[in-house]
Amino acid sequence: MDRQATPRSELECMIFDGSTKPKALPLSLLQDITSDFSIDQFIGSGGFAMVYKGVLGDGIVAVKKLSENFGIDEEKFSGEIRCLMKAKHKNIVWLLGYCSNAQGEMLNYEGRLVMADVRERLLCFEYLPKGSLDKKITDASCGLAWRERYQIIVGISDGLYYLHQKGIVHLDLKPGNILLDDYMVPKIADFGLSRFFDEKQSQVIASKLIGTMGYLAPEFFGSRQITFKLDIYSLGLIIMEIVTRGKGYADIDKGT
Repeated sequence: MDRQATPRSELECMIFDGSTKPKALPLSLLQDITSDFSIDQFIGSGGFAMVYKGVLGDGIVAVKKLSENFGIDEEKFSGEIRCLMKAKHKNIVWLLGYCSNAQGEMLNYEGRLVMADVRERLLCFEYLPKGSLDKKITDASCGLAWRERYQIIVGISDGLYYLHQKGIVHLDLKPGNILLDDYMVPKIADFGLSRFFDEKQSQVIASKLIGTMGYLAPEFFGSRQITFKLDIYSLGLIIMEIVTRGKGYADIDKGT
């Protein structure tokens, strides 16, 4: 790229160049393209983050702003980036860049003003205009044809197979974490809970329950063993939902 290229112009180029690697982005750029994380640019939220539309001259990106309230430490944040940088596949959401920024700020603590580091952690992704799969499979008005449903199932399966070949366990596979592009191609997203296994690993014991209730394999509640099989169980439930337009698991709150 041109030495005089600005972070904004570099990010614009990255949108149209699939060969580029994710890079560190300045907080000021992400604030600028989201109008300082304006409500008008708000796309949606998950358990740990808010997502905003980032507008550039020739394209759009999605900016995921992680919440400090959930105690997401630097190690977990780095782990999510590491998984995403290893996963380059048409059925995996494309990470463009990341930002970890700490700034001193005077805050009220037990009635006293103290200087504290306020850390911003953000991820910048390709923008997927069709939104998440959960909104499509439960809405009869969307009218997904059987061929489209089949292609979505194949795409998710291909993406998950690729992740497992790379030693990555997703651990939160569900329709809300499957995004769709203009052509209804599914892309697995949200790697905040993912684990990376080295070549000699096939399982690890979790210190606590993680994932989304309903999509967790029953054996995980007792053993707390993280294996590739957990993702396969979640995939099975997603396939059931795509086919039936209903939940693939019993409603725990209603006892059904």
